[in-house]
Amino acid sequence: MGSNALYIRDPEVDALATMLQRQTDAPSKTEAVRNALGHELERNRTNVPLRDRIARLQAEAVRIGLPNPDFDMKKFTDEMWED
Repeated sequence: MGSNALYIRDPEVDALATMLQRQTDAPSKTEAVRNALGHELERNRTNVPLRDRIARLQAEAVRIGLPNPDFDMKKFTDEMWED
């Protein structure tokens, strides 16, 4: 994905990243920021009401569509195991 370098131009943000790296014993500022961003994304995801998350999943399922009713799972499995 690219280098591990994290270029932060804002001195305050750089200082915060350094403090976070030290407090979390992260191997790098990049890793500290990656973990912090991941935690923040997860926190925001869980702030979305369950009803809204379910609605998004249902809409995605509708977009994908139903499985093929003519699909023969036994035949498919048998073909996979043949030599």
